[in-house]
Amino acid sequence: MNGWPDVPEVPWSAERAVLSLQPLEGDLARRVDGLGARQVNLYRSLAHTPDLLDAWIDWAWALREQCTTPRSLRELMILRTAVVMRSAYEWHQHVAMAETAGVPREKVLAVAAWQTSDLFEEAERAALMLTDAMLTGPVTDAVHDQIAVHFSESERVELVLTAGFYAMVPRVLDACRVPVEGAETEHGFD
Repeated sequence: MNGWPDVPEVPWSAERAVLSLQPLEGDLARRVDGLGARQVNLYRSLAHTPDLLDAWIDWAWALREQCTTPRSLRELMILRTAVVMRSAYEWHQHVAMAETAGVPREKVLAVAAWQTSDLFEEAERAALMLTDAMLTGPVTDAVHDQIAVHFSESERVELVLTAGFYAMVPRVLDACRVPVEGAETEHGFD
């Protein structure tokens, strides 16, 4: 403890709840149910702005359902984002989605150090290279050259949009302090 009572021990505290978790109601609740999804804490946090949550769902589900690149590849990219951005929530949600998409357990475990793993195919390595570049910038010509070897222009756009959207997700999760499902009470959520 320092000698100044008004100076916090750590000025970057990020533990307390900042938004309540709202149940989805009406059309949004029916929409999420119709998608076969659950009312996850991210949606419950964003439910304070129903129109923006609706747009979020449009975007997220388009990336999940309307892309031609393999869902397993995009899930690897999302898991890589969770690792780099230290997003426990994104990791928790997408490990299950990766399993459903057919990503082997060994690849899930290796995504944290994909550069040194021999488990990943060249196309996966190119997509993970793109993900890392988009998270840390810049996306160099060398990265574009690598993804161009493996993906068409439309597929490259899908990968860029996937990496871009899921780079935003952990920032939103952090700013809204969205708790992982099951950890609500330890962070002050009712």
